[in-house]
Amino acid sequence: MTSAGFAEIERTFDVNPATVLPPLHDLPGVTHVDPPVEHHLDALYYDSADLVLASRRLTLRRRTGGDDAGWHLKLPVAVDERREMREPLGDDPEKIPEAILNLVRGVLRGRPLVPVVRLRTRRVLHQLVGANDSVLAEVCDDEVQADRLAPKPFSQTWREWEVELVHGSRALLDAAQERLGSVGVEPSANPSKLARALGDRLPEFRAAPTLRATRKSSAGTVLMAYVQEQVQAIGVQDARVRGNDAGAVHRMRVATRRLRSALSTYRDLLDTSVTAPLRDELRWLAGALGAARDAEVIRQRLAHRIGQQPAELVVGPMVERIDAHFAAVIRSARLEALAALDSDRYFELLDRLDDLLASAPLRPRAEKPASTVIPELIRADWKRLRASVFLARGTPSGPVRDEALHEARKRAKQLRYAAETATPLRRVRATRLVAAARQVQDTLGDHQDSVVARAELLQLGMTAYLQGENAFSYGRLHAVEESGAAAMEARFFRTWRDFPKGSIAK
Repeated sequence: MTSAGFAEIERTFDVNPATVLPPLHDLPGVTHVDPPVEHHLDALYYDSADLVLASRRLTLRRRTGGDDAGWHLKLPVAVDERREMREPLGDDPEKIPEAILNLVRGVLRGRPLVPVVRLRTRRVLHQLVGANDSVLAEVCDDEVQADRLAPKPFSQTWREWEVELVHGSRALLDAAQERLGSVGVEPSANPSKLARALGDRLPEFRAAPTLRATRKSSAGTVLMAYVQEQVQAIGVQDARVRGNDAGAVHRMRVATRRLRSALSTYRDLLDTSVTAPLRDELRWLAGALGAARDAEVIRQRLAHRIGQQPAELVVGPMVERIDAHFAAVIRSARLEALAALDSDRYFELLDRLDDLLASAPLRPRAEKPASTVIPELIRADWKRLRASVFLARGTPSGPVRDEALHEARKRAKQLRYAAETATPLRRVRATRLVAAARQVQDTLGDHQDSVVARAELLQLGMTAYLQGENAFSYGRLHAVEESGAAAMEARFFRTWRDFPKGSIAK
């Protein structure tokens, strides 16, 4: 449940104690209203001392009573809509489930959680039922006792009605609001019970506007729209990495690299006293995330190579040794990645990325039209790629050329990400350049994986030999990788002449 959650679509209304709930049985699609059921709910809300969750309109509570007792985390989605994640209560009432904590650690950034509000609610529940006994919506008549716990305790009581969709439509929600309005009830001015309980302590909510880049945008707008997209991706993947979601480490590292690459390509538009240190920290984060992913790639590569060999040529406990080696590397690397995500250094990086979005450090050139500035920046990245390929071509085969080809791969990756930023300007040409750069990146990435695999095979073979095992198969695979890398180099240089010229201008 926690990984996906479910949508909660509801509206809340302020009600005075004497108001009587109007008839609801004749609302559109409703066949009848079930007899009311009374619940007594007790919810303890948690946040940091400075209410950082409330500032993002996130609510975390432990609730008992009713038919949904447990730990609940609610995240805003749109008007009237939130996404709710749930976990069971557990044996320890003060132990917040790890699955819930993983979703907010990137927001808390090291701040401890403390109880901030307690809500005790007498709820009378009315279910609006439609065809086939399907529950369309629930109408809750709530009498609330709210106690703000810190720093200055404050108590208040109120009554409110909630209409929450179950299987009904927003049209039913609108009709219910109109019906409740017929008895003088108005929508609540508070976004939630927690917000009302916090009162004057509720932090101001400042949702960052989503930036949209178009052909007529300035270069700075195109850049910051791309930066915003990558920062948001890092935030989304943070929780998924902590939850061991397959592929999350890779996606988070890619977002980190895209962001770092953009800050490099657009450096002439930026105050580099701000962005250069950020690029260094993004490089550190990508490195911290990458070790486990890289080890898994090499393990899969070697398993594939072994599977291609005749069984009689795989001698000794080769498969078991490789599996044990990489399992240990991956386990250690994952622990190191999680330690990095829980470090002050990472939390400070997130704060600085927030500052980057809040106050973009743009130079005057960033105000010029993107259609003029960005093609020049992309062509500069293309020239750097071309120079790195030329250097690699003139380098004799061996470790030095391997390193030169790896550098060309990094240049191709930067060009690819730069071309991505240009898709709002020249979609067809930018997409063609992205595809070509990605092909170079993939080809030379395969070559680099071969370089790494050979180093691993040499080390594993030596270890096996020193322990009295037959190291023949390690040498055989090393030769297979070496031959494959040579063929890959030749194919790359043959196809390089077809690479686009790096222009997206008219």
